[in-house]
Amino acid sequence: MPFVRIDALRADADRLDALGRAVHDALVETIGFPPNDRFQVLTSHDGTSGMLRYDDYLGVPRDDGIVYVSLTMRSGRTPAQKQSLYRRIAELAEEYAGTEPRNVFITLTENESADWSFGHGVAQYVEG
Repeated sequence: MPFVRIDALRADADRLDALGRAVHDALVETIGFPPNDRFQVLTSHDGTSGMLRYDDYLGVPRDDGIVYVSLTMRSGRTPAQKQSLYRRIAELAEEYAGTEPRNVFITLTENESADWSFGHGVAQYVEG
């Protein structure tokens, strides 16, 4: 169960939807998540009251097309799986939303089964 947060500058509803689909499709293709396992927060920032800041860190030139993708999921994926996921998200973000791969900034945070509750105040992944 991935939890996805996507933040973009001045993105309309269609672009946010395209970015959400890109991330979800990449998770299904590369990690094997079920197609109906989608939990996303998609946010557009107008550049005045909601800002995104960035630099050209590690020699990657970025501009106002920047998209921050934050993924939280249970641990257990290999570095190779993560690399495939990052690559596929960048490819699909370009294909679906016109976002240049250089502007796709991804963070992945892993946690354990007890760190999730899907409702009712219950940690459904925890046995017992």
